[in-house]
Amino acid sequence: MFRTDYHTHTPLCHHAEGEPEAFVAQALKLGLHQYGIADHAPMPPDAEPYDEWRMLTKELPAYYEWIAQAKTAAESSPLHVLCGLECDWVPGIEDWVHQLRAMYPWDYLIGSVHYLPDIGSVDDSLYADKSLTGSVEEDWLRYWQSMENMVRSGLFDIVGHIDLVKIWGRIPQGNLAEYYEPTLQALQELNMAVEINTAGWHKRCAEQYPSIPLLRELLRRRIPIVIDSDAHYPQHLSRGWKEAVALLQQLSNNNLKQFEHPVSGSSITLLAYGSL
Repeated sequence: MFRTDYHTHTPLCHHAEGEPEAFVAQALKLGLHQYGIADHAPMPPDAEPYDEWRMLTKELPAYYEWIAQAKTAAESSPLHVLCGLECDWVPGIEDWVHQLRAMYPWDYLIGSVHYLPDIGSVDDSLYADKSLTGSVEEDWLRYWQSMENMVRSGLFDIVGHIDLVKIWGRIPQGNLAEYYEPTLQALQELNMAVEINTAGWHKRCAEQYPSIPLLRELLRRRIPIVIDSDAHYPQHLSRGWKEAVALLQQLSNNNLKQFEHPVSGSSITLLAYGSL
């Protein structure tokens, strides 16, 4: 089974470390078939600086150079280096994503929801303080509405950490499927890939994104899945891959296959997982 990792970062996001050669060396050590670079995309120039954990638009040439260095480091090896971006979905971002896609021959774009209107980033530790937010039910409803809108935009190839809203352990009581069912329907309609993001095992929620019930539904509906680490350091590249494969095998009753999944903006294909 080919080992891949499409969600990794670079020092340009200001909370990652490591040179391109170090990431490539680690990818080769682990026997990766494809190593994808997908750092946090800049926001529109008129909104910069947007936050402290993404590159600025003027830093895109430095990002292109970082990718080029990685490709050079891997050129005499069997490793394929892919280039992408992790783009934030916020209201009105569509035109900017179209502009970003035209700036470079990206292999894929990851779409993620970090921000909720009037709340800020659910990934921020401030969000863990319940007194700073609305009810958990309201937050989940808004989050999953944003997620469905992002998927239906058709702008992205992979969904990043699909249930990130649970990161601090704020989870509603009752049937959670009521929140994410519309997103599942959109994913099926667009045949869009979703990542198992193993970084969740190292967060307060202490489980992968997506949760087991949601992951079961993805498999049942044959929605393509990729295994990503969200690595911010070379030593975190492809972290938890074997455990994620074992989880998928268990949930699919060993009825799992690996197949090519076309990326909308490139001739490069993703390796994905899904139930037979």
